Amino acid sequence: MYHLQNAMQAAKTSVRIEKEETMRLNLIRRLVGAVALGTLTIASPALAEKVLRVAMTVADVPLTSGQPSQGNEGMRFLGPTVYDGLVLWDLSSADKAASLVPGLAESWAVDENDKTKWIFKLRRGVKFHDGSEFNADAVTWNFDKLMKRDAPQFDQAQSVQASQLYGSIASWRKIDDYTVEIATKAPDSVLPYNLTGLFFSSPKRWEEVGRDWNKFAAQPSGTGPWKVDKFVPRERVELVRNTNYWNQKRLPKSDRLVLLPMPDANTRVAALLANQVDWIEAPPPDAVPRLKQSGMNVVANVYPHVWPYQISLMDDSPFKDLRIRKAANLAIDRDGLVKLLGGLALPAKGMLDPGHPWFGKPSFDIKYDPEGARKLLAEAGYSEKNPVKVRIVIAPSGSGQMLPLPMSEYIKENFRDVGIDLEFVVMDWEALRARRRAGAWAPENKGIHGVNNSWGLWDPDIALIKPSASFEPVPTGFNWGQFNDAKVDELARAAKTTFDPAQRDKILAELHARIVDQAMWIWVVHDLGPRALSPKVKGFVPAQSWYQDLTPVEVQ
Repeated sequence: MYHLQNAMQAAKTSVRIEKEETMRLNLIRRLVGAVALGTLTIASPALAEKVLRVAMTVADVPLTSGQPSQGNEGMRFLGPTVYDGLVLWDLSSADKAASLVPGLAESWAVDENDKTKWIFKLRRGVKFHDGSEFNADAVTWNFDKLMKRDAPQFDQAQSVQASQLYGSIASWRKIDDYTVEIATKAPDSVLPYNLTGLFFSSPKRWEEVGRDWNKFAAQPSGTGPWKVDKFVPRERVELVRNTNYWNQKRLPKSDRLVLLPMPDANTRVAALLANQVDWIEAPPPDAVPRLKQSGMNVVANVYPHVWPYQISLMDDSPFKDLRIRKAANLAIDRDGLVKLLGGLALPAKGMLDPGHPWFGKPSFDIKYDPEGARKLLAEAGYSEKNPVKVRIVIAPSGSGQMLPLPMSEYIKENFRDVGIDLEFVVMDWEALRARRRAGAWAPENKGIHGVNNSWGLWDPDIALIKPSASFEPVPTGFNWGQFNDAKVDELARAAKTTFDPAQRDKILAELHARIVDQAMWIWVVHDLGPRALSPKVKGFVPAQSWYQDLTPVEVQ
C-alpha cells in the first residue's frame, strides 16, 4: 500500500527555503524582463498602463503565427486572444458549460439535401490587425495554408497543430465575398465545434514579411481582441488591446497582456508572491494554503478535462488484454490522489463525469478495488511476484498535466501493490505530444504501452468519437493506441451523422458506456482548473472550458 504521506512529501515544494527562492526570483527576473516586472520607466501617460502578467505552465512561448503549439494551454493564451475562428465559445458564464456562438461567421447551416455541405455567412466589417479586410478570400487562403500542401502559403508547423481539427474537411470554396462553402468527407454534425480551433492569419501580413512564416510569427496579424506587440522567443510575448476589434463589447480592459512561459510550479508561486506576476496557472496544491494566507485568490471550477493514461492495444502491449486494462483502472486510489492534489480534482469514472449527459450507464464501475485488480491479473497470469511490465511516456509539466510526476509516482505504487510494474519514460511536453501524434505503431513508440496526455472533453469529437473510433487514427484523429471495437465504430458513425442534438446525446451516452466497459484508457481524475490570482486582479469569470476570456480582466 502506498503511503499518502510519502506521496505528499514527494510533491512538497522547497519554496520556503530562502536560497532556492532567491535563485527562482533571479530566474524570474531574467525571464520576465523589465516590462513584465513593472520596472520599466515610461513617460506619462503610459505610466498608467494597465498590465496583466500571466505565468503559463508551458516551457516555451506557443507558436504565434495562427495555430498555437504547446497543447490546449497554448491555444488558450495565443489562440482566441490574437485570432478568431469562424465559430467561438461563449466564455461569459461560470455556471454552465461553454456553448458555441457566432465568430467570424455570423451564421452557418448544413445543406438539407446534402449533409456533407455547410454554408457559412461571414461577418462584414472585420479587419485584421494590419488593417486588411477579412473576407471569403482570407478564409480559403487560410484553409490552403493548413491543408493544401502545394499552396505557396502552406505551413507545415501550423498544419501539424491543426491536423486533428480539420480531418473531416474535404474541400472549401468561396461562393461570394462573404459566403463560404465547406464540404466534409462524410456527414459531420460536429464540424462547427472543430472550427472553434481553426484560426485566421492575415494574407497581407504574410506578403509584407516576404512570405516567411518565421518572420510572420514575430509580427503576427489576426483579427482577435489582442494584438502582438513584442515577442521574445522562449521568454515572453506581450499583447496590447486591439481598439478596432469587431466586437466592441469584448474590448480588453487591460492595456497590455504579458504571457510568460514558466513550467516549474514552484517558480510560478514564488513569482506571484513576489508580485512579479499577477496570475499563475496550476498552483501546486501544497502551496495553496500559503497563497490564500498571502491574500491571493485561488479560483477553480469544473471544466471538460480528464487526466488519463492513453494506452496501446497493439499486439506487443499488455493492455491488449481487457483484464489487464480493467485491473489497472481498479488499482488506483483516486480518493487518495485527490487528497494529494489538495482537493483540486475529482475521481474519474470514465472519460466524463457521471453528471454529464454523455456519461450513459456503463456496467464497469471504475473505483478503488485492489482485490478485484489482483483477481483479474491472476486470471491473466500475473501477480505481485510475477508482475506485468508496462512502460508509459510522461512529461514533468504541460498543458492540463496537473502534477504529473508525483501523480504518476503515486499510481506506480498503487500498481505495484497489485502486480503491475510501471516504468516511466520521461520527456518534455512537446516531445510527448509528438509521440502521441505519431501513434503507438510508430517506430519511436516501439516498446511504449501508453502516454500520459491530459485530455479535453468539450465536444463530441475530441471527447468520444475521435479517441475511440478505429477509423480515426492519429494524426487526423485521436485514436493513439489502435483501439478497435465494432460497436464503438457503429455508435461513432451514428453520432457523426445525427444532426438532432438530443438524439446525438443519447448515442454519445451509449458510446461512452461502451468505451468504459472496454476500459479503452486508464482514467484517473478530472482537474478543476485551479489558478491563483493577485487580489488586484478583477473581472475574471472562470468559464467551464479549456479556453478562458481575458478581455474583462484587469489589474486595479
